[in-house]
Amino acid sequence: MIAYTYSLILFFTVIICFIASFDRRIRFNRYFGAYIKSAVLAAIPLISWDLLFTAKGVWWFNTDYTLGIVIAGLPLEEWLFFIFIPFSCVFTYFCFDKFFKLGWLSSFNNLIVFVSLIVCVVIALLHYDKIYTLVTAITTSATLIYLHFIARADWIGKASLVFTILMLGFFPVNGVLTGTGLETPIVNYNPGDFLGIRILTIPIEDAVYGYTQFLLVLYFFEKFKHTHDESKK
Repeated sequence: MIAYTYSLILFFTVIICFIASFDRRIRFNRYFGAYIKSAVLAAIPLISWDLLFTAKGVWWFNTDYTLGIVIAGLPLEEWLFFIFIPFSCVFTYFCFDKFFKLGWLSSFNNLIVFVSLIVCVVIALLHYDKIYTLVTAITTSATLIYLHFIARADWIGKASLVFTILMLGFFPVNGVLTGTGLETPIVNYNPGDFLGIRILTIPIEDAVYGYTQFLLVLYFFEKFKHTHDESKK
């Protein structure tokens, strides 16, 4: 049973949202195609990052908790992570955007972006010797700069609020991956490559990484969703 641990984490993370997608009040299933394309596009740079860091020993996986299928150095479950986990995040955002009037949050876009950039730049300068911390800070900064100043995304405030709410699910999911409730973690980190600040067992960089992943998938999803809606008119 232990070999199914990572698989079960993915399954229970996505199953409720997947079933709810077919609810007639939500109908998120109309956008499954848009979502898959979005997740795959966002996954390209993130999986490249994952492959590189795994090869360099920045982090590694305890395959006792996986099915044992390894592709290019990553467990199969790690590949599926980039499809399953963002699904629940984007679905949650979709529901909040559909049922609540959150347009007023766009007024916080500037504040969120500038504070985030300042924090990321300072951390990158102070901890340039820690590769996970440095790359996370740079990637998050680049993502926010592109979305805010180039793409002119007006949903950063909404996305940030939803991600804050999603942290309620992030802690148990990522907590188990990093060792909460297990004899040894599924994902292990080289202590010299990150700040060492953990929320329970979760490196703080993981939360920032998750935020960046969410923003990237959402950016593509908004584009493909708009194209889908336009084609149905």
